[in-house]
Amino acid sequence: MLAVPTPAADAYRRLAGLCDALAVEVTDDRHPADSFGTFGGTWWDATELATRPEALRAAVDGEAARILAEYGHVARRHVAASRVLHDYLWTVGLLFAGPWYLEGRIPVLRPERLWFEPVGGGFTVSPDGFASPPGEPGSPDGLRRAFDEFVDPLLTAFRPEIRRGPHALRGMAADDLVSALCYLGRTIGQEAQTMREAAALVPDGPRFRTLRGPSGRSYPVRTRTGCCLFYAIRPAEACLTCPRIDDSERVRQLEAEADEAEAAG
Repeated sequence: MLAVPTPAADAYRRLAGLCDALAVEVTDDRHPADSFGTFGGTWWDATELATRPEALRAAVDGEAARILAEYGHVARRHVAASRVLHDYLWTVGLLFAGPWYLEGRIPVLRPERLWFEPVGGGFTVSPDGFASPPGEPGSPDGLRRAFDEFVDPLLTAFRPEIRRGPHALRGMAADDLVSALCYLGRTIGQEAQTMREAAALVPDGPRFRTLRGPSGRSYPVRTRTGCCLFYAIRPAEACLTCPRIDDSERVRQLEAEADEAEAAG
């Protein structure tokens, strides 16, 4: 990772250090092939991914190959497309919401300065800075507008591959923005606070609620607006936020995870 002495780059390095699931490198404004070499394949920026059919094909093909390697499953084209877009939206959501939550400011992220490598699934980002000076926090509405403006061209490009309408795709993007922020909260021990912030980001979406298990434990949950299609790869392993399962199954999975965590010490 290159040392880029700017506040925005420092914020992204801090975020990447906190979040193991965030596969991102921080660089200056050079193309990542110049910074890190061409190992692993071709880098595409977000504008290219939204406008060049060969870039989108490479992204979907790369995801299909990862699904086959990890699960031994040959994914249908729309399933692979849905999964790669889901992962992409989650990453972009964390790149927007992470600095906003940690620094109190909305980052400026240009599509031509976020690169994606389809073979390995990694990202490289060259941040521009923040949308406001220090001491002037960005509003939830401002963050949501910045995120939506960034991802809307990608939703349009992926729509024929995924075979969903605009409303469903916007719901998918909102789900992943919320999921990314809540993941950060769990990682740093501030889940309750990030859930409140996430609810403000998507006021017209599904609300968080609390489920209680037979052990007496309480679990905050939120059901996704739309399905991420993981069930099409592993039918018996639906996500906890999946709209296809009921709350009894959610509680069963959550209790099993809690029991396993307690047993591990």
